[in-house]
Amino acid sequence: MSFRFKRISASLFGYFVKGLFLLAPVYITGYIIFNLLNSLDQEFYFYFRGTGLVIMVAIIMIVGFLGSTFISLPLIQILEEGVSKLPLVGLIYFSLKDLIGAFVGDKKKFNQPVKFILNKENGIQKLGFITQTDLGFLDIQDAVLVYCPHSYAFSGEIFVVPSANVTLLNIPASDAMKMIVSGGVSLSSAP
Repeated sequence: MSFRFKRISASLFGYFVKGLFLLAPVYITGYIIFNLLNSLDQEFYFYFRGTGLVIMVAIIMIVGFLGSTFISLPLIQILEEGVSKLPLVGLIYFSLKDLIGAFVGDKKKFNQPVKFILNKENGIQKLGFITQTDLGFLDIQDAVLVYCPHSYAFSGEIFVVPSANVTLLNIPASDAMKMIVSGGVSLSSAP
């Protein structure tokens, strides 16, 4: 009876762990999104849930449309000139602008996933993204800048790597980013 009880309890525990494994990411993602939307609705005192999201998307689209017209381009340039003269504000603004532009702008930077040799003696390699191919402004020849995001964080490191030590990966940049940010846990199941 004791053996059978242990086997049943082990099976039940296994089911519990499997259920936790399946539900935890769904719950945590839903919880974060629900709280963001809820706080947005509460911030603007909207009665119906989701109204804040609809209004926020509409405002972003209107600003995007206005920002694409020939009339607003001089206004954006004037705004950015003013911001650039504010020491800390300019640094934060342009850094965030460049970072967002690297992901979604016309000049995407994280589109060349690579691996490079970090330690020749041990054969240790690192994954990252080429962000600059011309380092003449640093008086460095035959090298590229490789950005390596940290896993489970919004931070990373930049390495100056000899071009000969860099190998382009034959995978989509989005899969490489997902793999690096997840610490290698999230791998694409491409055929």
